[in-house]
Amino acid sequence: MGFMTGICGILLAAGAAQRFGGGKLLHPLPDGTPLGVASARRLLAALPDVVAVVRPGDDTLAAALAAAGCEVSVCADAVRGMGHSLAHAVAARSNAAGWVIALADMPALTTATIAAVAQAVAGGAVLAAPVYQGRRGHPVGIGSRFRDELLRLEGDAGAREIVAAHRAQMVLIDCDDSGVLLDIDRREDLPRGA
Repeated sequence: MGFMTGICGILLAAGAAQRFGGGKLLHPLPDGTPLGVASARRLLAALPDVVAVVRPGDDTLAAALAAAGCEVSVCADAVRGMGHSLAHAVAARSNAAGWVIALADMPALTTATIAAVAQAVAGGAVLAAPVYQGRRGHPVGIGSRFRDELLRLEGDAGAREIVAAHRAQMVLIDCDDSGVLLDIDRREDLPRGA
């Protein structure tokens, strides 16, 4: 695994997709790959150890993510917000040296961008994120220094408060990857042909 040793990828795939109308992460992209699986494959290409968090009852998605190579973990509290899902995933890999937190509705990210964020955390950054044309995007890398704070997360803010409180320590990585900003919330956000 080289320089990525100890860095775990977290794929947050437990949202309700209400703005999309449900079923978002199984929606096929133009090449036929389900949206959530495309996101998982990018993350897995950069980090071999990925925990994907799903909500109870999302058995089809769970099976698809497991088949892609993720360790799938069902978060019973997923309905209570992203913070619960993130704390759940960190608890599954609490001994990691750090985590790269990716959203399952961002399939356009490049593996190189994910790897750069992971490499920054592996190199000692406590926080890392990609920047495209001056705008900070995803995924966000978080070092093990924030393990306890991550394990206490709840609600829907995710790691936003940790990032806000320690913004000055965040390593920003310039990239030529517009995918860091492209999350698919509504059907009109899908790439043409999807």
